[in-house]
Amino acid sequence: MNVHNSTAETDMTVSQTLAEWGAALTEGALPEPVRTAVADSVIDTVGLSVAAAETDYGRAIRTAADTPGNCTVFGADERRSAYDAALINGTTAHGEDFDNTYEGCPVHSGAVVVPALFAAGEMHGLSGARVALGMTAAIELMNRLGAVAQKGVHSQGFHPTSVLGTMGAAFGVAVARGANAAQICDTLGVAASMSSGIIEYLADGTWTKRMHPGWAAQSGLRAAAMGIAGFRGPVSVIEGVHGLYKVFAPSITPDFSLLTDGLGDHWTSADVAFKPYACGTMTQPYIDCAVRLATRGITPDQVAEIVCKVGEGTVHRLWEPLALKQNPPTPYAAKFSGPYTVAAGLVYRAAGLAEFTESALADPDVQAVARKTRFVIDPDNEYPANYTGDVEIRLTSGEVVTEHQAQLRGGARERMDRAELVTKCARNLAFANWTGAAADDIARFADNLFTEARPFDVRFMATLPGKTRNA
Repeated sequence: MNVHNSTAETDMTVSQTLAEWGAALTEGALPEPVRTAVADSVIDTVGLSVAAAETDYGRAIRTAADTPGNCTVFGADERRSAYDAALINGTTAHGEDFDNTYEGCPVHSGAVVVPALFAAGEMHGLSGARVALGMTAAIELMNRLGAVAQKGVHSQGFHPTSVLGTMGAAFGVAVARGANAAQICDTLGVAASMSSGIIEYLADGTWTKRMHPGWAAQSGLRAAAMGIAGFRGPVSVIEGVHGLYKVFAPSITPDFSLLTDGLGDHWTSADVAFKPYACGTMTQPYIDCAVRLATRGITPDQVAEIVCKVGEGTVHRLWEPLALKQNPPTPYAAKFSGPYTVAAGLVYRAAGLAEFTESALADPDVQAVARKTRFVIDPDNEYPANYTGDVEIRLTSGEVVTEHQAQLRGGARERMDRAELVTKCARNLAFANWTGAAADDIARFADNLFTEARPFDVRFMATLPGKTRNA
């Protein structure tokens, strides 16, 4: 089913339009670039979940979510209920902030959608092809919801991945289970009342952001179950007076055509971005600049001051309060620190999992460079339509050197290819001393999903690592 007209031209609400499209969606309607992007999301998400399985927060969430069941927990030999498996896997997938995102709005679809649909597949005995279809529908909706929201959800103090991810996961699970349009519409109506997730973790670098995708994944499962069972939800849940955007993004004037126009023709799910660095999306182009400056021979002792030209919408997450961002209290807080990530790029020439540990944070060269790094707002910065980086270093000699990164590496303008993603997955598995399925095995599994008619089975991803590691 292709939808070309906005809901303003019809008598249907936004959720009814989405539900009609989702109910009619079939595996054969998915173009190859979409299938590849969804498979890439599986590879990326599973590798990250395994990498974080034996971290302190990974063990804590497994201890807290302990309802037994038949669903796989990535990187562990324990099985859980579908809801708890989704919560655990979503938390570990997002825990290091190394997971996929979307340039129209920083929503991390893989960490929500893969755990939700994998759990649904195991709980309901769905085929691999139905799971893949549901993942595609969920990612498409998350991206479109984010394109409408832009900076609005963040500005209100909420986490877009959590708020919009609940809607996406619910939609995808309902589609995978073969729900009709009325059931999907009710599912969306219910899901919005389960959306949540505040961003106060920015104050002290604690863990709540890590669990937001897992919470969205398990909430999506629950909302789909209720909608399919006939539990009624408001049909105006997206555009209504008390609807999704009025509550979570009141500062914007939403353009709902971004949600409904071109469904089935234009696929935003083909445009997910994959991260080269294990930290917040907005800072990644600045790390690229810092790494290139280091390769040009700039050393920490030469730095008098670093000035980063940034988009206004990134300031409250990456740059303020500046004194705190220049001295982040935890490795997790460092992932959302513009000064630290730029310093890491300059000193380590990398920003992977190993660069966000206690020992990395304590390095005196990194600390010194971070204290010398500040920002200015660039009114011409394109964020969130495009993620760019501009770094200027004033040297102790008085010379000024600059670097510019024109787009997010790993995004739609400069994609990571399959070989790079498999290598990233392999490195993440190695970080966890993983002895289970190899990255190539995970990639083959992901590619085969769209044609897999047998009941969904991912138990091969659940062998314990050889050793434990705290990331």
